[in-house]
Amino acid sequence: MTDSDKAFRWKLIWAFATVYFIWGSTYIGIRFALETMPAYTLAAVRFLTAGAIMYVWARSKNQPVPTAAQWRSGALVGTLLLAGGNGLLVIAQKSVPSGLAALIITTVPLWMVLLDWARPGGVRPRLPVVLGLIGGLIGVGYLIDPSSSQTGTVPAFGAILLLVASLSWAVGSLVARGANLHPSPLMNTATQMLGGGVVLAVGSVLMGEHHEINLAGVSLKSALALLYLILFGAIMGYTAYIWLLKNVDTAKAATYAYVNPVVAVFLGWSLAGEELTSRSILAAAIIVGSVGLITSTRAPARRAPIRAQRVGHKKGAGDASDTSPAPKD
Repeated sequence: MTDSDKAFRWKLIWAFATVYFIWGSTYIGIRFALETMPAYTLAAVRFLTAGAIMYVWARSKNQPVPTAAQWRSGALVGTLLLAGGNGLLVIAQKSVPSGLAALIITTVPLWMVLLDWARPGGVRPRLPVVLGLIGGLIGVGYLIDPSSSQTGTVPAFGAILLLVASLSWAVGSLVARGANLHPSPLMNTATQMLGGGVVLAVGSVLMGEHHEINLAGVSLKSALALLYLILFGAIMGYTAYIWLLKNVDTAKAATYAYVNPVVAVFLGWSLAGEELTSRSILAAAIIVGSVGLITSTRAPARRAPIRAQRVGHKKGAGDASDTSPAPKD
């Protein structure tokens, strides 16, 4: 094994460990930060700060300034992934335990399959994928309690927010494949975070959160949680995932979706006293198993003209990069 192979192997280990465990821990980080911070304000500060840091970092490495088209594409993807995906997640976590929120967010592959099927020239999913879709829906349905009177369940409104967040993330992931994004992973991430952060800041104002901001009332735990979300969840996690998408099959990168909810449920139980019931454990097994069935099933071969339309695919990447989830946090 050459030195370059060893270096690549260590980068691979670091990237997978980051998206497996750090991303899994961001759900409890959001819960702690929300204790004394408004939801959209929290998300806006997180991504504007992280985006600014990454922009400066990219420029220090002599990465070219994004073109107007690259700013627009980055802002669009950032709006779908971060403002829509992460922003709605943060709002949902005001009423949904962090571990259960992580479970529902893993439904992103379900949306990816349905969206890819619905598009012009889309491919009909195979039977295992259909079974995975059905299983995922059953698992989510089992978690939802309209009256929110049972432990180990999710209130209906919170579940809707999380499903829409997952849909927004899936749409953003598909849009990103053919978007005119900056070729530098650092600068690409910066444009997405800054674009999404601006939309989140506008949303914060429209929701009247500026009247709720009280810097003196922000607890040390919330402040440290926000710092963790910026440095580890946003900068390290997002960068690691973007690197994985460029260096491994997306289906492999998607395996973080099996680990994140396990980490989130364990941390919610051990650090925040979230109740771990037989109902939530069974739902977790159904949802994570369904996601595994979907992402491990290769898509059928496409006709050449359709394949050519998939601009973002990298040579050698498996088709169902198509069904993979993207990082929520």
